[in-house]
Amino acid sequence: MGLSEELVMTRLTEEVPYEMAGMRLDQALAELFADYSRSKLQTWIKSGRVQVNDLVSISPKEKLDGGELVTLDAEAEVVITAEAEDIPLDIIFEDDSLLIVNKPAGLVVHPAVGNWHGTLLNALLGHEPDLELLPRAGIVHRIDKETSGLLMIAKTLQAHNSLTQQLQDRKITREYIAISRGRMTAGGTVDEPIGRHPSDRKRYIVKESGKEAITHYRVSQRFARHTLIQVKLETGRTHQIRVHMAHIRFPLLGDQVYGGRFQMPPDCTDRLATALRSFKRQALHAAKLGLQHPVTNEYHEWQQPLPDDMADLLDALIENEKQ
Repeated sequence: MGLSEELVMTRLTEEVPYEMAGMRLDQALAELFADYSRSKLQTWIKSGRVQVNDLVSISPKEKLDGGELVTLDAEAEVVITAEAEDIPLDIIFEDDSLLIVNKPAGLVVHPAVGNWHGTLLNALLGHEPDLELLPRAGIVHRIDKETSGLLMIAKTLQAHNSLTQQLQDRKITREYIAISRGRMTAGGTVDEPIGRHPSDRKRYIVKESGKEAITHYRVSQRFARHTLIQVKLETGRTHQIRVHMAHIRFPLLGDQVYGGRFQMPPDCTDRLATALRSFKRQALHAAKLGLQHPVTNEYHEWQQPLPDDMADLLDALIENEKQ
């Protein structure tokens, strides 16, 4: 099976936040439907594919009051069907409707520009060719390339619908282990909306016009200049944990995008100095995943220990405290 493209119809609906009052329609759509470029959205507006409160809008410059219901007919969306590849999977659980995998750091979840091959999706198609019949080969949520840990994959359309609905209803348990820079005094909750960076579309920031994002965190262990934390997601925005921790000035250790410039802490052991220099990804691991089985409705939960690189880093931090 080679790489192919097909055209599909997609209708998307969003309510305009009141924080967007006074914003142009095309600007608001760029925030609400961030998967599409501003120029493409402007083209769709002019061709009558955008409705505001059930009325067709054809002017990208139309000003919004906030609270409007916007409907976008994203016609001719390109859907990529990737080729199956023989890539080993660390399968934690599998039955006829559900697959739970432990993703290693460095593995991209879904093909995109620059990563058409060698992704988790390619591996899933190699493992189960029938997954090509499902949206995104059954993948219903993602974790970043350099984040390790548990992911759920639907193997049937029924399972896909069930898991997607559970995500929307916030019934999926997703807990992470992370190491942040800085010494936290206590845990807490970050309830701040997240949206795309205005000039760098690969980054996200806290912004009033963004989508609701809620992250709960608690301290597991404090070190001189770092903190081991457990994080629970209530929502699932792109880069959510990384953005929220950076926002409260406790960025994740090793985060190349949101962590700022690397600084070696003073008075650390040689082992810790070596571990910090060599750790080139965000210290974030999806450790626990819980859900209602899409067929039996019974609650299932899986846990996965830290991968070796994070475990070694944690050991170095613990050893450094004893010097």
